[in-house]
Amino acid sequence: MTPAESNLSFTEAANRLAEIGKGFYARGWVLGTSGNFSTVISHNPLQLVITASGNDKGNLSQEQILLIDEAGAVIAGNGKPSDETKLHLAAVRLRGAGAVLHTHSVWSTILSHAFAAQGGIAISGYEMVKGLAGVKTHEHEEWLPIIENSQNMDELSQTVAATLEQFPAAHGFLLRGHGLYTWGQTLNEAKRHIEIFEFLLEVTGQTYRTT
Repeated sequence: MTPAESNLSFTEAANRLAEIGKGFYARGWVLGTSGNFSTVISHNPLQLVITASGNDKGNLSQEQILLIDEAGAVIAGNGKPSDETKLHLAAVRLRGAGAVLHTHSVWSTILSHAFAAQGGIAISGYEMVKGLAGVKTHEHEEWLPIIENSQNMDELSQTVAATLEQFPAAHGFLLRGHGLYTWGQTLNEAKRHIEIFEFLLEVTGQTYRTT
């Protein structure tokens, strides 16, 4: 996959991430200080605009968003990058992603425990699955891998990279007891993928609860 170059400036990208954060907060997907978001503004050299750690996404502002390089070092802005920056970088490198978004919804958390023994969740038969990039039919089976959570980001990023290589068709993954990661060629596509997955996870969860 050839990475798509962004035409957003740092300021424009920061404002877009803040807007997305407020929208996701309003839907209950990033309560408290949970969640983190990034978008690439340059692939060569690699530069990401990413949320700083520890901020309320419902009140996210441009001043709480940073510009970092391929090593995660801050180029512009004040604060500490998200602890999960290495997971964003893994998705950018292995998927050619132009944006990576991470939510902590109720259903992603519940299902990441409920299906952990299976190693993931198979989702098919829903028209909404066609909202994922490249999917043309509701009959598509989307495999959403579940990865054991860890506070060791070096180890976790290696596990994420191995999972992305093992499941090249996956559009996202769940961290167990933690939440959803997905990405897109553009920030708009990544946002759409969050909305699609959150819908599919709630449908799956409600169905699981009644069986």
